[in-house]
Amino acid sequence: MNTADVLKKVRSLEITARRLVNETFGGQYSSTFKGRGMEFAEVREYLPGDDIRSIDWNVTARAGHPFVKKYVEERELTVLFLVDVSGSQKFGTREQWKSERAAEMTAVLAFSALANNDKTGLILFSDRVEKYIPPRKTRGHTLRLIRDVLAHDPQRPGTSLGAALDFLNRVQRRRAVVFLLSDFIDAGFERSLRIAQRKHDLVAVPIRDPWERNPPKGLRLLVEDNETGNSAVLEPGFSTTGWDDSALERLLKSAQVDAVFTRTDLPYTPAFLRFFRARARRTH
Repeated sequence: MNTADVLKKVRSLEITARRLVNETFGGQYSSTFKGRGMEFAEVREYLPGDDIRSIDWNVTARAGHPFVKKYVEERELTVLFLVDVSGSQKFGTREQWKSERAAEMTAVLAFSALANNDKTGLILFSDRVEKYIPPRKTRGHTLRLIRDVLAHDPQRPGTSLGAALDFLNRVQRRRAVVFLLSDFIDAGFERSLRIAQRKHDLVAVPIRDPWERNPPKGLRLLVEDNETGNSAVLEPGFSTTGWDDSALERLLKSAQVDAVFTRTDLPYTPAFLRFFRARARRTH
């Protein structure tokens, strides 16, 4: 994709994302993800009528007269997108590759965050972290995130969810909302997943193509693994059970990670709205 095509696609995604935020996602996002509550701001001298429970006894003892702690409501969140750019993301049998669907969902969620005055950052990963953009909150920054998801040229074809999650746990010290967008074609990342969930509000977004679930029958197909480069011919009548998400569902549930399962042949909006509403009910 050349620069002109990338910019055209970014503008198109911004229009789509802003429409969805204004019409559908904005209020749902805001009610689902709330700030961390009250944050300490400063101490000041006690005034008649102040709640005595807010007295800072250490400062009071040093000063010789009462001081109270002052708090402010902290609404701002940090939202990070961990986006898989491995070879298997360059696959799609409908209108979009999995990577294009990931870019569109990232755009909608990023503009939802921007509308709520939240900071957003990005981690692109293959079998290693390929790019990290620290969180900020401007329109230009949001457009840059979308551009980089669309235009990034991966250096490696493989996948390591563990490497991405370990990097997240090192660079993001404060708790964040983290969307992990991937097809989850990987293994051995369970420990990293559990650590990330304990430190952050982690939401998995598996992306599937229908052929992965139900490959076509009766066709002779030459297939190539985009990550390993291996190829094979599938003869008519070959038997396969397709991709089974039950093991992934069990893993995410056991790690207490919320998930939004999406497919390239179906709209993602209903899946996210179900997720937002379920989360809002659970946290109120």
